[in-house]
Amino acid sequence: MKSKNIICDCFAANENLIAEITNKIPIDYEIEKLCSWFKIIGDKTRMKILWTLINSEMCVCDICVLLNMTKSAISHQLKVLKDYNMLKSRKQGKHIYYSLDDNHVKEIINIAYNHQRHIEKDIK
Repeated sequence: MKSKNIICDCFAANENLIAEITNKIPIDYEIEKLCSWFKIIGDKTRMKILWTLINSEMCVCDICVLLNMTKSAISHQLKVLKDYNMLKSRKQGKHIYYSLDDNHVKEIINIAYNHQRHIEKDIK
């Protein structure tokens, strides 16, 4: 293995482990896309919308009433979520109904929520 400028004063680096893990780390572009995805769900309003849609498909008007927000504010956030392929929509008459694009979003949110609850329980 070619020597790198390593900022560590230990002399027992496990070169085999480092080589193995290096090959498992996604490329920078993939890391950036993943970070962007988490930034999108890191917004309080968008997270509330996602939680709402975990439970049921809903139209914009119902989401507005549920979250006590304007149609304009909800529509903007729905567009952001849809642009990141987290939501899908279908039109029925004058109404557009939104739902999660697939089960992965629900799984990730539930895992994060359960992890957070577990951490808080351990702190108390």
